[in-house]
Amino acid sequence: MSLAERVRAVFAADGLLSHAADHFTPREAQTDMALAVAQTVEAGGVLVVEAGTGVGKTFSYLVPALLSGERVLVSTATKTLQDQLFGRDLPRLVQALGISVRTALLKGRSSYLCLHRMQTARQNDAAIDRAAGRALGKIEQWAQATRTGDLAELPGLDERSPLIPLVTSTRENCLGAQCPQFRACHVNLARRDALAADLVVVNHHLFFADLAVRESGMAELLPTVRVAIFDEAHQLNETGVQFLGRQLGTGQLLDFARDILATGMQAARGLVDWPTAANGLERAAQDLRMAVGRQAPGARMRWSDAVPDGADPSAWEVGLATIQQALDVALAGLDMVSELAPDFGRLHERGTALSARLQMFAQPSRIGQVRWVDVGAQLRLVESPLDIADTMRTRLLALPADGTAADPAPPGAEPEGREGEGADGGRPRAWIFTSATLGDDPALRWFTEPCGLDGSAQVLRVGSPFDYERQAALYVPDWLPRPADPGHAVALARLCGDAAARLGGRTLVLTTTLRALRTIGEALSQRFGASRELEILVQGEWPKRRLMERFREGGGDGRPGCVLVASASFWEGVDVPGDALQLVVLDKLPFPPPNDPLVEARAQRLEQEGRSPFKDYFVPEAAVALQQGAGRLIRRETDRGVLVVGDTRLTTMSYGKRLLRALPPMRRLSSDAEFHEALDALTTPSTTDPYWP
Repeated sequence: MSLAERVRAVFAADGLLSHAADHFTPREAQTDMALAVAQTVEAGGVLVVEAGTGVGKTFSYLVPALLSGERVLVSTATKTLQDQLFGRDLPRLVQALGISVRTALLKGRSSYLCLHRMQTARQNDAAIDRAAGRALGKIEQWAQATRTGDLAELPGLDERSPLIPLVTSTRENCLGAQCPQFRACHVNLARRDALAADLVVVNHHLFFADLAVRESGMAELLPTVRVAIFDEAHQLNETGVQFLGRQLGTGQLLDFARDILATGMQAARGLVDWPTAANGLERAAQDLRMAVGRQAPGARMRWSDAVPDGADPSAWEVGLATIQQALDVALAGLDMVSELAPDFGRLHERGTALSARLQMFAQPSRIGQVRWVDVGAQLRLVESPLDIADTMRTRLLALPADGTAADPAPPGAEPEGREGEGADGGRPRAWIFTSATLGDDPALRWFTEPCGLDGSAQVLRVGSPFDYERQAALYVPDWLPRPADPGHAVALARLCGDAAARLGGRTLVLTTTLRALRTIGEALSQRFGASRELEILVQGEWPKRRLMERFREGGGDGRPGCVLVASASFWEGVDVPGDALQLVVLDKLPFPPPNDPLVEARAQRLEQEGRSPFKDYFVPEAAVALQQGAGRLIRRETDRGVLVVGDTRLTTMSYGKRLLRALPPMRRLSSDAEFHEALDALTTPSTTDPYWP
């Protein structure tokens, strides 16, 4: 029996999948995707699948992957999705299919406790405050029992905690085989599990970080596989661009200064003036930050010439030179004590790498790259490619000039215990890319072009099984000020407050800028803060995990209903099924910021090719982001709700029709009266309700 036939049997009404999924019913779209994945796994090649919300794409790729008997790599967008896939979906499927398969979860270094650095942090506990000391105590207690060392298992640990960098390692500060805790190292143990597994779950960040490591000649991390599956593939290009470029942050310099001070004072006190070396580097990093002056948080400064736009040329050049001098002093000190402890040798390597990166940024940018400075509390100097197309074609997929799929380069090293066993068995590898949103045209060019897959991939689009006409409605208030109007956010906050009061919360407000986030969050907090009628949750006030837990709880049992105001990462990956979320408000059409250096460079390249940046880049980007935001509303067949887009351009501009087509086919509301009736109907469901039949 072929793999496709076995897969079809699993997805039948009485098939094995009915025992793994709650309330399973056969879905044509889900089966179609699973069969396409099975055919690609058997024959090799590249498959791109856009699977609408509710299709069940996870099972559609996992079932053929597990039944194939091949070694499989699955990459997801986030560590949260990794944990869900590995901890929930995979065990259920393996049990239902009745197969024996070894699975492994592999994350980046920053996800795992470093036993050596934990001990070092305790020895240097004078450098941490009392609260951090208590948190360190909890980590030390947990370290005695954990098998994996995955910090996600530690309850109550804030992912924003400044303690995390002190108890985790990076590629730069890891001591490798010289570490006294090498045998017990959680990163190495996780890597060994992955190398011995049949199916490994990673994330896109780790995948591209490992690709960058291989390019530098360091040991490869990911196992050799014949089948690679990328879920939430719409994030691949932006993630890859981060890791395939080159960066230098003042935060890295400060971390380096902190580490040489701590290590020097512990292992070589008195031999080198460590405080002077560390303080010099700290001051130099701070001076470079001052050279760019006052900038809005999160700003990206263009850097097309010798100095970033807006920076003081003299101060910038002096700042770079001062950092170089401080690094030279630190390296000279490390040279004197390099034989005393492995930490000093590793610190010298870090300092040398920082110096080389600094010298690179003192030179003109490479051809085909774009350079900029990210501004926050610290500076981050960035040089990156415009997309990952060349990397995908030449180093990953190895597509020949004629565009046909050849046997691509492996995404990792040959695993231990499998010497001599070919990764592909003589057949071309299979590459599957899937997401709910990959473009707004049949060829999915928004995804395939920057990923180097145009002309080489089979493309499949399977629609959502949800009845959006019945389950959801769309409202675009025509009375709102234009998005550029200073009063837009305030007017939208009033609409959100009125609607949330009718619903008793159950509202998610997604903004395109941090300024709108603050304005709307403050307006709603002022309106409902004193009465406690509703609880206003604003991104940044709590960790994301805690925000989502409280929002999902909703109202009842003495708790007020919730309104969550958020931006950025909340536009996707947020899953709140049921009545806890019935209104999603998008403040504006999510066009890319035109003054962003990377956006500018991509637009200029399209102009040079004789194409329209607005038509071929800005509108498709907005369409995909709009789909992602709208996708937060309906997550199950029983969900109902209203989507509000607070941007009249959606209905008044010519490109608005294209963006409307990108949205699910929701019922349109044309007035405030219809909007209010729809909201009221959500709180008083009735089988005879004309708005929610």
